[in-house]
Amino acid sequence: MSTTTTTTNDTAGSGKDIPGYTAGTWTIDQAHSEISFTVRHMMVSKVRGRFTSFEGTIVTAAEPEASSVEVRVDLSSIDTDNEARDNHLRSGDFFEVETHPAMTFRSTRVRRSGDGFVVEGELSLHGVTKPVSLEGELNGFVTDPYGKKRVGFSATTQLSRKEFGIDIEMPMDGGGVVVGDKITVNLEVEAVLEAA
Repeated sequence: MSTTTTTTNDTAGSGKDIPGYTAGTWTIDQAHSEISFTVRHMMVSKVRGRFTSFEGTIVTAAEPEASSVEVRVDLSSIDTDNEARDNHLRSGDFFEVETHPAMTFRSTRVRRSGDGFVVEGELSLHGVTKPVSLEGELNGFVTDPYGKKRVGFSATTQLSRKEFGIDIEMPMDGGGVVVGDKITVNLEVEAVLEAA
């Protein structure tokens, strides 16, 4: 999987300033990666969860700003350590997984930002596609004990569920709502270089 990426040359470079930088196509290693989130609950605490099934590809280009990302997340794999809550999140009140089984992200631009990077792209969720920016860092390139090259990234973004048509309110008697609108998404990604 790959995607066309629009770039700018404001801070473009060859990647020579990044230790061990390797251009190529990388497959996300689900066993060593995590897509997690937090959301405000009852206005006083946060519920944490994650998705256990996803796949994706990262293309690191010779010029890092020409790189690209594509990810698909199986929404039915949501896990908040509460079966009843997970089933409710899969239902028509939230993800409606029977109609919208996946969430996808495709990058449209990669740019450096200080010591990190920003990946701009299109997130499709619940039948709605919106622009989203991921702020993150490149954690490095290594060769594992089996001779495979690996790369690691961390990234975060914040989403409004209402912007994606998930607008259930569930108001509380004293004011506020049971589930907040803003969702913080955190990514810890490890990927393996595909054979040339």
